[in-house]
Amino acid sequence: MAIAASAYLAAISDIWRLDILVWVAGIPLLALALMLLWQQVRYNKKLQSNLALLKNIKHHSIEYELVLKAMHLCIWRIDVKTRTITLESDYRDVEGALQLPPNAPIAMLFDVIKPAYRERTQHCLEELMTGKREEGHEQYEIVVPNTGVSHWEDVYATIEKRDVEGHPLVIVGTLMRIDEQKKIEQALIDARNHAEESDRLKTAFLANMSHEIRTPLNAIVGFSEVLTMAQNEEERSQLISLIRQNNAHLLRLFDDMMSMSKLEASGQDAAKSTRFKLTELLQEVIDKYSDLCVEKGLTIEMDTSGGDLSPYIDRDRLREVMNQYVNNAIKFTDKGGIVLGYHTSGERLRIWVRDTGKGIPADRCDERLFERFVKVDEFVPGTGLGLSICRAIAATIGGQVGVESTLGKGSLFWIEIPFTS
Repeated sequence: MAIAASAYLAAISDIWRLDILVWVAGIPLLALALMLLWQQVRYNKKLQSNLALLKNIKHHSIEYELVLKAMHLCIWRIDVKTRTITLESDYRDVEGALQLPPNAPIAMLFDVIKPAYRERTQHCLEELMTGKREEGHEQYEIVVPNTGVSHWEDVYATIEKRDVEGHPLVIVGTLMRIDEQKKIEQALIDARNHAEESDRLKTAFLANMSHEIRTPLNAIVGFSEVLTMAQNEEERSQLISLIRQNNAHLLRLFDDMMSMSKLEASGQDAAKSTRFKLTELLQEVIDKYSDLCVEKGLTIEMDTSGGDLSPYIDRDRLREVMNQYVNNAIKFTDKGGIVLGYHTSGERLRIWVRDTGKGIPADRCDERLFERFVKVDEFVPGTGLGLSICRAIAATIGGQVGVESTLGKGSLFWIEIPFTS
């Protein structure tokens, strides 16, 4: 009995020792397992965080690239120490655009900038590289080497990195072509200048018209009052003649104003080309002014040596030009005569009016003679609009005008238009 109890106790003692050994050996293993599990959880959380960050970076990169593409921008960086520039993510319209190799010297950029903008751009960049300013913005025009093509660029720049002392290390910026913007700006400037010039011309026009209209109108009113007090038929005839002359002058003024207004309102769109015989048109002009030429003792005739031609052009506008030329010829010719003629040269037809009048000084025979309110002789009545009307009409029918004159011998005014037989 005692022996059995002793054996039982010994067995229990062995089991107890084994259990203790298991627990002693298992606790570190359990701790190690818990530690590994904790590290795994921590790693998984970090991995998820990194994946989320990577996804966010990728998302922002797509937006970044999209903005660059939409704005046609180019990113560039300048290494301040080496003074080199590199173009990155270039989404400009590359056709004809300036291309630089990686790490190109900054001098390569300055060499192609036009001199008018070079110094200002260099100064801006130098202040950025020395830290005197944080940001810069310039616009300049460049000429692409080997092609000679020029285009405009708009540049923004800022400091990206500095050293421990605060000196700039990297300058970063954007580059964009702005050729269309500059075209619009120039068009707006031209429109403004045109509006200012039109306003100036309108003021000058009103001032000249006020003076020119008042002169014959005063004469008509004054001579009409004197007419009732005329003592004999000769005086009455002289007064009536003066009234008629001023009436004609006044009507001419209004005709010129109406012609100029119509041209400015309609322009080339109102031109109506037809086929007609040139000799018939010139004969109409001669018939219109023949009586006035007889009154002044002048002859008026046509030179038909140019042949029988039938141009396809706006007949009414061409007749208006010839009327203006003949009217001026009569005004400045006291003796001799006036000849209307024409001739062809290649695909051009020149129609002219030659007179034996006082002529025009050589220094006045240029484009300025055809400007508004320009007069060769200020003492001769007229608005100074006739020749400018001729030039405007010529422009609407694809032609040009000109003059050849010798002082004291006469003048030849011409209009040249396209012509195909």
